[in-house]
Amino acid sequence: MKYTSALAALALGIVVAPTLAAPSAPAKYHLIQTFSPGGDTGWDYLTVDSQARRFYITRGTHVQVLNADSGKLIGDITSTNGVHGIALAPSLGRGFTSNGRDNSVSIIDLKTLKTIRTVAVGNRPDAILYDPFARRVFTFNGGSNDSTAIDAVTGKVVGTIPLGGQPEFAVADGSGMIYNNIADKGEIVAIDSKTLAIKSRWPLAAESPSGLAIDTKNRRLFAVCDGRKMVILNADTGAVAATPTIGGGPDAAGFDPTTNLAFSSNGEDGTLTVLHEDTPNKFTAVQTVPTQAGARTMALDTKTHRVFVVAAKTAPAAPGTQPWRRSYLPGTFVVLVYGQ
Repeated sequence: MKYTSALAALALGIVVAPTLAAPSAPAKYHLIQTFSPGGDTGWDYLTVDSQARRFYITRGTHVQVLNADSGKLIGDITSTNGVHGIALAPSLGRGFTSNGRDNSVSIIDLKTLKTIRTVAVGNRPDAILYDPFARRVFTFNGGSNDSTAIDAVTGKVVGTIPLGGQPEFAVADGSGMIYNNIADKGEIVAIDSKTLAIKSRWPLAAESPSGLAIDTKNRRLFAVCDGRKMVILNADTGAVAATPTIGGGPDAAGFDPTTNLAFSSNGEDGTLTVLHEDTPNKFTAVQTVPTQAGARTMALDTKTHRVFVVAAKTAPAAPGTQPWRRSYLPGTFVVLVYGQ
């Protein structure tokens, strides 16, 4: 006898197991916008202020500020010689730029985009980070292999941290710990943002770690390295959780706590690697998104879940020219925005 309803089966004491929907896969990323803010110089770190809807692009001697939704140029932060990055402290109304050629940090009024004052730091500051827990700004100085800590309120230097190697990207966990990739040593250092002491050094068994991201909830760090490798490790113990394959020439990483997606921007391949954090120890590659050759740095908008990369077409190189000395063809600089 065939029953066609769960109600009839229940009347006879038959237990019908509910049908479970298969877990849905993350929505695919694709190119949704292209901005052309102008300028023919190079670039380095990219930063999105998700709440203020601003997108910051460091351009060597100045920082372009765009509307993150429309791509319209809002303004320019000038007098930032050799700028590599900008750190934002919205609660203080301030930004901080790392000026590599001047060995300085410019403190910026985020409303006017004007410089409030300039602070001397270590040699060739590169990455820069604001830690709201300690209310301090940290520069990571590639020439002196150290970090300068600045009180974000007073603008005064409060200490210098010897790092023992060449620093790259850094992230903060919001609870007093800062993590920094040491590129030439292939390791991560964990720094107490209040005592300025190095608490741990963790080897990555990988070459030239550059980009770094963090999942603060599950205590995972994501370090992108040469050799097409991302090293994912425990932010408390340094234990390696996974080493998924990514694209070639990575320089930046990101993690979206809402979607549990991790990203790597790969300039050599011109791709964006997308990984899903299934569990804190299991990561699934879900997509390799084509971008553009040279799109090595990225910024993640945690409000819209969009990823920003930038690229430009390189001019033919003269014999013996180093890759980082290449110039760009005029009018080819673009911002590529990828969304789900």
